[in-house]
Amino acid sequence: MAEKKSFVIRIKPEMYDALERWAADEFRSVNGQIEYLLDEAIKKQKRYRSKSDEKSGTTDGQEEESN
Repeated sequence: MAEKKSFVIRIKPEMYDALERWAADEFRSVNGQIEYLLDEAIKKQKRYRSKSDEKSGTTDGQEEESN
C-alpha cells in the first residue's frame, strides 16, 4: 500500500457532524469518507496525473498546446 500523507483540516462543526453521519451510513470512518469524496471529485474532474502527464509536465490530464 502506498504511503499516505497526513494533514490538518479545519471545518465547521456542522459539516463534521454531517460527514460523521454520512460515514456511519456507509460504514466508513470520517477520514475514510472524506478520502472517498475527494477521490470521487478528482476522478470526476479528471485531475489524477497519468504517467504521460508526469513525463510531459502537464498538471490536469490535458496535453500541452504547441505555440
